[in-house]
Amino acid sequence: MRIDKFLKVSRIIKRRTVAKEVVDQGRVSVNDQVAKAGTKVTPGDKITIRFGNQTMTVKVNDIRETTKKDEAEQLYDIISQENKPSDSN
Repeated sequence: MRIDKFLKVSRIIKRRTVAKEVVDQGRVSVNDQVAKAGTKVTPGDKITIRFGNQTMTVKVNDIRETTKKDEAEQLYDIISQENKPSDSN
């Protein structure tokens, strides 16, 4: 499955167009390689996403074409989640 679709189906990012934009901006990596929107993900892959001051790393558990909201979190495990302090000059 494409990384942009996985981010949407897993509900890590709510909309696929937003997921594609985030990936295209180089803020997503799969297994420590900068991803493109068409990058394929498989179970066991490690995805790192940078949102502003937050960095989230997840491990893919399962791939599904669709999922219900309450089942979406079963598709991945959060490995780490960091908030970097913003620069206040």
